[in-house]
Amino acid sequence: MSDTHTPDVRLSRGRLAAVIAISALVAALILFAAVIPAEYGRDPTGLGKLTGLGKLWAPKQVELDASTSSGPLAREYPQGWRTDVVEIPLKGFAGDPRGVQIEYKVRMRKGATLIYEWEAAGARHADDLYYDFHGHTLAAKPGETMTVSTYRQSQGARAAGALTAPFDGIHGWFFQNGGTTPLVVRVRMAGFYELIPPGAAGNEGGIVAAAAAP
Repeated sequence: MSDTHTPDVRLSRGRLAAVIAISALVAALILFAAVIPAEYGRDPTGLGKLTGLGKLWAPKQVELDASTSSGPLAREYPQGWRTDVVEIPLKGFAGDPRGVQIEYKVRMRKGATLIYEWEAAGARHADDLYYDFHGHTLAAKPGETMTVSTYRQSQGARAAGALTAPFDGIHGWFFQNGGTTPLVVRVRMAGFYELIPPGAAGNEGGIVAAAAAP
């Protein structure tokens, strides 16, 4: 009868500490070199790039052809952008339509951008002021077709936004005071546009820019 003897292998404290340290180091290398680059797209050590594991996280790329996109596009303009402030006084409505409504527009080229903000100072109620934000082309000769586009029709005491002109033409607002007290519509504009001289189409009311916007 033979007895099988299993040797009793015991590690010294020094060897045990070394094994634990090496295991921790290997685990850390795996974490920073493989797990983090592959799962989270971060590569703090650069090993993910060297091993190619960082590419496992990268999302699929879809190329967008900006020339055919109907969304926002990056544009360049031959002239610099400008800012203006326009103050439009409106009388209170008392049965006489004169002085209670006015149209004010600016010239814009197709693709040009206008950023605006306006407020009706003196309005007692938010719905005292009616506005129609729109644009249209200018007919070069009698009988020529005119393109018209309405951007917003509503009532309110203030509005802010931006417009990218869909065509060459004049673009702006028709304001009408439905309240009984006078008010002043203060329009702040910035972007790529031209002011229309007083009395010309789009500024028949003879409004003059008050000052450059600060």
